[in-house]
Amino acid sequence: MEICTLQRGTAPLLVSLPHDGTLVPDDIAARLTPQARVVPDTDWHIARLYAFARDLGASVLVPLHSRYVVDLNRSEDDVSLYPGQNTTGLCPTVRFSGEPVYLDGEAPDEDEVRARVERYWRPYHDALRDELARLHAAHGRVVLWEGHSIRGELPFLFEGRLPDLNLGTANGASAGVSLQRRLEAVLAGQSRYDWVHNGRFRGGHITRHYADPARGIQAVQLEISQRVYMDEDSFAWDEAKAAQAQALIRALLVEALAAD
Repeated sequence: MEICTLQRGTAPLLVSLPHDGTLVPDDIAARLTPQARVVPDTDWHIARLYAFARDLGASVLVPLHSRYVVDLNRSEDDVSLYPGQNTTGLCPTVRFSGEPVYLDGEAPDEDEVRARVERYWRPYHDALRDELARLHAAHGRVVLWEGHSIRGELPFLFEGRLPDLNLGTANGASAGVSLQRRLEAVLAGQSRYDWVHNGRFRGGHITRHYADPARGIQAVQLEISQRVYMDEDSFAWDEAKAAQAQALIRALLVEALAAD
């Protein structure tokens, strides 16, 4: 079974898009609520938004399966990324709205969770780890760019309106000062979008786990409010909005490639 696709590039940049997948195996889908079967918590169209990254020479890693099967951006021991705040788990049982993912009595037990980790989670992380190692060996440095998106208002997860662009570097631990300053300069130099660095979304498991700035492995997460490039209610792609967003993301990736 194909778990993910990896398009190998030549530049020291790996774009990981762990929540782009929408596939739910039939045996799992039959146990979901009708609302969850449309996988509303997908990072909709995020691979399309980052399609240009290959022109920059980036490697791009994309999963096939929905985060409802397993959340690739959580650790396999399911430790909370944001202690004390509402969140969802390794095999989510609640949606971002706080409503259930599964019909009554149909949530996965611990054995099933472990099986999903082996079948779906581990192959993605193996591919990510191997590609990082390949690029690091070739260049002596590499930037891991985590591309994410989310509905801009989700009271269950955060108060109020999420900024348009949410940059995360694990409170500065996953990227060097030079890279962080370059990215902040790009964001500060435009006025179309509001933004924050290390706000509500500071970087998930992948950003925190794989970063090793001392060895030249830097990691950045960009969480985009979906209103920036699509219609949040219909999940429809908005070509005009997306083109504007892509221009700014491209500028960020160019700086990521240029940073020491």
